[in-house]
Amino acid sequence: MAGELYGDGARALQDEFDARRLADALQTFTVHEALTDDDIDLIRAQSTVWVSTVDADGWPDVSYKGGDVGFVEVANPTEIRIPSYDGNGMWRTLGNVIDTGRVALLFIDTDRPWRMRVQGTATVSTEPADVERHVGAEAVVIVTVTRAFPNCGRYIHRDGEISKFAPRIDHDPPIPDWKRMDALRPVLPQRDQSALDRLDPSSDGSDGSQSTVE
Repeated sequence: MAGELYGDGARALQDEFDARRLADALQTFTVHEALTDDDIDLIRAQSTVWVSTVDADGWPDVSYKGGDVGFVEVANPTEIRIPSYDGNGMWRTLGNVIDTGRVALLFIDTDRPWRMRVQGTATVSTEPADVERHVGAEAVVIVTVTRAFPNCGRYIHRDGEISKFAPRIDHDPPIPDWKRMDALRPVLPQRDQSALDRLDPSSDGSDGSQSTVE
């Protein structure tokens, strides 16, 4: 079972930036304990995943994992299997899994664009029955999902171009579509509500956020 989504530090910053209402709404609308059909489709369409682990001393680590499209296996809505291929021999990521058993995964769909975070507990298997399910694997990280939630993909750069949502000199980023949704508009920080009152309220789906809230 995953712990609280927001710790004291997150709550303090939410209050400082008038975002507590929004954070609570997003937790209600987007966080789930098992993968949905949309989550599974996203994972199966990716050739990369970022894996975050924690070592025995409590230090976090993050590793990029790549393979063929669909190399990350979704065994069922609460189990993900990630093959480990030949590497540099350090075995840090899998070693951390053995030591602490905690992982967080980040999947990024650059086409949509869209992001999804997955948290869970994990084990490492070198059993032939598990390894042979994945071509070229030396071991498999078996993740039991405890929490999954999507993220707006507005800052994902696409086709070699910087996202139009990235702040930079002489450029005012547009307001992302998800902030225009009726379900979330009342809980936005006041600065966003004021900005929306001044701007075009229409959405174009360009940040992938049309699927954030039904």
